[in-house]
Amino acid sequence: MRAFLEKKGIDLSWRTYLITALSYMALGLFASLIVGLIIQTAGEQIPARLFIGGFLEEMGALAMSLLGPAIGVAVAYALKAPPLVMFAAVVSGAAGEELGGPAGAFIAVLISVECGKLISKETRFDILLAPFVTIATGFVLASTIGPTIGNGLEAFGSVINWATEQEPLTMSILVAALMGLALTFPISSAAIAIMLGLDGLAAGAATIGCSAQMVGFAISSFRDNRWGGLVSLGIGTSMLQVPNMLRNPWIVVPPTIAGMILAPIAVIGFQMASTPEGAGMGTSGFVGQIMTFTTMGFTMQVFILILVFHIVLPGVLTYVIDRGLRKSGRIKDGDMTIDQG
Repeated sequence: MRAFLEKKGIDLSWRTYLITALSYMALGLFASLIVGLIIQTAGEQIPARLFIGGFLEEMGALAMSLLGPAIGVAVAYALKAPPLVMFAAVVSGAAGEELGGPAGAFIAVLISVECGKLISKETRFDILLAPFVTIATGFVLASTIGPTIGNGLEAFGSVINWATEQEPLTMSILVAALMGLALTFPISSAAIAIMLGLDGLAAGAATIGCSAQMVGFAISSFRDNRWGGLVSLGIGTSMLQVPNMLRNPWIVVPPTIAGMILAPIAVIGFQMASTPEGAGMGTSGFVGQIMTFTTMGFTMQVFILILVFHIVLPGVLTYVIDRGLRKSGRIKDGDMTIDQG
């Protein structure tokens, strides 16, 4: 059996599935949802009378809608799938994402691709069987695990909903931490925020928590990823750090604590607020900042508050906490290196 699996290029290891595959899943998400969101947001800021604005909005919306297929191709590529299996993984990813979000797409593709690899080139009907097995397995998995993942998302949302009902200090700390972690892990923080209708001060706390994750990781990992990482993490997605978090969970501590410290100061002291659309995005495509402007007004005071609490202080606090953990040996150089393909 071991020889057969080796022949098929199947490596039953945690590293393959939770490090390599997750790294490429994050790249697929970045290349579709995040880049699409940035393009769409740019189009929305261009005056309606200019054709390019509407063109960019349509382009971005299309890219965002192809999140599932992008994850399918990315994970199949990471697993070194043969061509027919890789192409069929597009369908598995689409089904998994529709029924279970990004996490559903990842699981559906991961298992269906390995099943497709098992049957690939084993019969004369490879051109039919390889994609059929991949698609069928992916669809069955999406149909069975999708509702479970959806229920898990709702349960997580109920925890956040409970946090929003607490007094302002507790609310802002909990919401910033929970939404920030939701942004970084392979679940949809934006979907949670919209599903719960997070707005006002709760959305403001969520935006700060999410921004702290992105800006914090961009700053603390600069020595590992340089300028490419600064951009992809800072305005793209902190989900690129998920494989590294599995290797060393300490790396998520600095940005999380930074968000928990800053959220109550901004919410209670300066009444920073936002919308459901901005609550789960952080600095991704600067959507969180644009929605904060929309809520609080386009003034110099609001600009300064956004600059300080969404960008400058999250970076500074994360850097300070990160340095302390490095001195204690809990974080080392190379712990946050991302694979950019």
